[in-house]
Amino acid sequence: MPEPENESAAAGPPAPAEPAAVAPPVAVPEQTAAETGGGLPAPEPAPRRLPRAVGVALATAGLLAVTATSAAVTVAVGKPDARPAATAAAPAPSKPAASATASATPSAVPVPVPTAVPAEPAPASTVKGTVNGGKHEGDLRYFLLPIPAGGESYGPVDGMTMTDDDVAELFGKQDGIMDILKSYGYKGGATRMYRTADGKAEVTVTLLKFGSTAMADDFVKGYKVKSLEPFDIDGDPGGHGYLKAPKQQAFTGSMSGISSQGDVQYTIDVDVKGTPDKALLNELMKRQREWLTTGG
Repeated sequence: MPEPENESAAAGPPAPAEPAAVAPPVAVPEQTAAETGGGLPAPEPAPRRLPRAVGVALATAGLLAVTATSAAVTVAVGKPDARPAATAAAPAPSKPAASATASATPSAVPVPVPTAVPAEPAPASTVKGTVNGGKHEGDLRYFLLPIPAGGESYGPVDGMTMTDDDVAELFGKQDGIMDILKSYGYKGGATRMYRTADGKAEVTVTLLKFGSTAMADDFVKGYKVKSLEPFDIDGDPGGHGYLKAPKQQAFTGSMSGISSQGDVQYTIDVDVKGTPDKALLNELMKRQREWLTTGG
């Protein structure tokens, strides 16, 4: 599909004196190794996250247009350690009874009764945050969409605070990307990845906090993903989504939603085997918007 034209932010911050260097987009192979091997691959037991390189255009004050490469931030290696199951206390070994005479009656030896050990409760989260008039304070991880019942977190359950390198990785680490973000008053980022309870989808939620509601809104307006199928997000008036269908249903498809609420911009990426269902992303985006609005 043709690439959309770059759009200028209506009310962005002052532009830098000189345009930032533009890094060329990373080429995306049309076929993966699995696709060119000939024949259909065996169905995978669960979806896995595939790296995606897509063009992202950001406009700043109408003077600066930057094309970056969007790739998944590498976070949370592996699954959480399995919690050991509760075990019962083993009975203490009984001492052998002393030998008795033929006329004596041996006394009964009491046998300890095993006592069940209560299961260790899950640790309570200490991450806190507040929201007032669209301004979010406290730990940004608090505002990540909660993992649904039965979902399995990759990495810390509370999510991860992102470094500048993590955030730059989202845009292919192109030169000057952090300066561009800071022109919108960028203050920090947080992310979390989890697998849904049915094991069919992997969801990554990423939050970026900006200097104001207007700056976050302008960032979203200037954020365009090229070469993917765009669609509207139901229940999220400021959001827009993008879908990438797999070459074959045995491969992984993906979709992304971008929007903002108050001074926080949020992105939700979903990876599933086969063609993604837009309704899933619509629901996740709606819930994330409500969470950022009310703070839980």
